[in-house]
Amino acid sequence: MPSTAPKPLARHGRLRRSGPWATIAKLLAAIVAVAVVSTGSIAAVAVWDVASSANGGVDLLPAADGSSKPPTLSAAEGEINVLVAASDSGGGDVATYGKRGERLNDVTMLLHVSADHKQATVISFPRDLIVPIASCPNGKGGNYPAQINKINTALTYGGLPCIVKTVANLTGMTIPYAALTEFQGVVGMSNAVGGVEVCVAKAIHDQQIHFDLEAGQHTLVGTDAVQFLRSRYGLDGGSDLARVSNQQLFLSALVRKIKTPETLGNPVTDYQLAKAVVKNMSLSNSLKNINTMASMALAVKDISFDKVVFVQYPNSYGSKNGLDGVVPITSAADTLFTAIKADQPIALTGTTGEGTESDPNAPPPVTVPSATPNPNATGDATVQLPSTVHGQTAAQQTCTKGQRASAH
Repeated sequence: MPSTAPKPLARHGRLRRSGPWATIAKLLAAIVAVAVVSTGSIAAVAVWDVASSANGGVDLLPAADGSSKPPTLSAAEGEINVLVAASDSGGGDVATYGKRGERLNDVTMLLHVSADHKQATVISFPRDLIVPIASCPNGKGGNYPAQINKINTALTYGGLPCIVKTVANLTGMTIPYAALTEFQGVVGMSNAVGGVEVCVAKAIHDQQIHFDLEAGQHTLVGTDAVQFLRSRYGLDGGSDLARVSNQQLFLSALVRKIKTPETLGNPVTDYQLAKAVVKNMSLSNSLKNINTMASMALAVKDISFDKVVFVQYPNSYGSKNGLDGVVPITSAADTLFTAIKADQPIALTGTTGEGTESDPNAPPPVTVPSATPNPNATGDATVQLPSTVHGQTAAQQTCTKGQRASAH
């Protein structure tokens, strides 16, 4: 929905989506790739090469106790919270993605792995979600003021730490790890795994980004994967919320692809996957540690597909502070995050989202054994989420609902 506010940062004319698909790939697998590659003398060279490929680290805003670098998690204990954002800048590749304007976090996702390592939840925050943006340092000795704005402006108002602070304030979650990526993260990730298979129920014809994809099954690599994730006007309804559900379709397929023996069981693929992720992401200093990544890998590698849940932050179309977009559904969000904080299993009762539908030709859901139950788990009762919470599990196979749309 176009903004009516005079604020230049809340713009909607161009579409951009990037790399948290390289994201989840990163935490639900590429981390695993590092762990797998980290055995043997040859692997030692590979790990050094992966580590040396990483971009400069980012210090997150200090925690309430004054610390800025949380302790490294072991594979056997503790919850894991990682925020991953994707910038819309295109990495300076004007020829491929066109001239970009402001640098916005048009993709914001929070990965939560339960303390008993039996389930993982990935929450997508729509770019048009109107929320309180935290007061963050402006780099000149002062601070940007706290304000009500669209969540995708947080990157401009203070970089990755400001996104983390904004999401932490919104959700009540402690977020010690974070990463930022751009379009090339998707290219590298999809190439490393040999492509991601997606189902298209109705052809996509997006004239705005010049992307066409006929109905059927497709294996997406490189820029085709990026365009699939960027497309908005080629999806049913043409909304950003439809695009979020389409991204969750891609992520679910990516998780299924990564957790196959052909991928994680292949040292060469593991290495390429890990390097593609690290090379194309800016990591918080707390995450720029191979041992930390490997320990996270050990914590998530046995989570079954039906326990990897992708959800949209509960929202509805509306206006606030002179902005048109989507506004939080507070009651549903409270239910969602109360369950997450208590590490209770969650079950979706809503649809998979505006842009997707169930694949009628999908085989029975693929599952892998769950991790060994933790006797210290805080609760086992499954929480039925309100129908206003949309999403899918990695076990569900869905298809994109495309459309032919006019250029915008």
